[in-house]
Amino acid sequence: MAAIVIVGAQWGDEGKGKATDILGGEVDYVVKPNGGNNAGHTVVVGGEKYELKLLPAGVLSENAVPILGNGVVINLEALFEEIDGLAARGANPERLRISANAHLVAPYHQVLDRVQERFLGKRAIGTTGRGIGPAYADKVNRIGIRVQDIFDESILRQKVTSALDVKNQILVKMYNRKAIDPETIVEYFLGYADRLRPMVIDADRVLNEALDEGKRVLMEGGQATMLDVDHGTYPFVTSSNPSAGGACVGSGIGPTRITTTLGIIKAYTTRVGAGPFPTELFDKWGEYLQTVGGEVGVNTGRKRRCGWYDSVIARYASRVNGFTDYFLTKLDVLTGIGEIPICVAYDVDGTRFDEMPMTQTDFHHAEPIFETMPAWDEDITGCTTFEELPQKAQDYVLRLEELSGCRMSYIGVGPGRDQTIVRHDVLMDN
Repeated sequence: MAAIVIVGAQWGDEGKGKATDILGGEVDYVVKPNGGNNAGHTVVVGGEKYELKLLPAGVLSENAVPILGNGVVINLEALFEEIDGLAARGANPERLRISANAHLVAPYHQVLDRVQERFLGKRAIGTTGRGIGPAYADKVNRIGIRVQDIFDESILRQKVTSALDVKNQILVKMYNRKAIDPETIVEYFLGYADRLRPMVIDADRVLNEALDEGKRVLMEGGQATMLDVDHGTYPFVTSSNPSAGGACVGSGIGPTRITTTLGIIKAYTTRVGAGPFPTELFDKWGEYLQTVGGEVGVNTGRKRRCGWYDSVIARYASRVNGFTDYFLTKLDVLTGIGEIPICVAYDVDGTRFDEMPMTQTDFHHAEPIFETMPAWDEDITGCTTFEELPQKAQDYVLRLEELSGCRMSYIGVGPGRDQTIVRHDVLMDN
């Protein structure tokens, strides 16, 4: 048996979709354990570009069964829109299965998300406005709506009415918005019940039985370590735990069953939304990385903030997640730029930090300490082995490996599924 976890090591958008797509063809199940339709992936297969928003990247695999785990919050309208879009392009999303314990994003969650962000003004978190945070808040407050609830109209009506008793007071009295009719929400959910029912399963039982039978399960995390609600740059984070531990909670697979934890990390650094970002660039190189790297959010269309590789964050992510391997992506973007700075430590008011500062205040004031390495000019997009890379590219990868806390087992040299150098195949260990 093998349970493999894929986790973003930075602020998201590292290329988790590509990694999942590559490994997903050789596993039996691909599980998304957290996030919602705010945690998109871009996958290129046979020259075709797929932008997945809620569905696991494993949905494009010909063999694996894709599952939305109990830790996901699901917008049903977005779910079926994405399923229909993939089917129209010849994919087969009907294999998708969904945990009965997953929570649902209600229309009132989206309304609250947008009005709260506007109310915060300059203090806004930078959410996607998709209702993800409010849905997770209801989950923790024990007033959430779960997938299984829409198959019991009485329970559904009771839960929706209870949730809106408070929310309507907030909308009307605090935000000067109209109250939401509970019956409208009930009918909204019931309208999806028949189509949803065949997809719903007891996911943790199915997955653990699969592991007992010697099958392979891949857990595909959304977002990334630095957006983890506990371990990220709080409060500029998501509302779930997209670190390796969160994959266990969001799938029902125990930690002792995990055999590999694969961190996905970009050859430079990006983030979307507000919050501190020590290596962020505001010059021509930031614009270069954004343009050449195609750094635009899959879900939001927002341009990503860009900066140089941050090995302090890489070491922190390695420690928090217990990474066994790294998958380095977008190495090709750095071709021909002359010299490449690497952040090796921070300076905080004259004090050097080789590891992540303990407080948000120190991290907010962190200035990067760089070392530089020469870039390469050769086109690397056709390289298939590490030895085929130019020596300077090899040196850069080896230096990142030395600084980052674990081995670089995969190297992305282009967006395509086949544009990946494999130095160590983690599936060979499982």
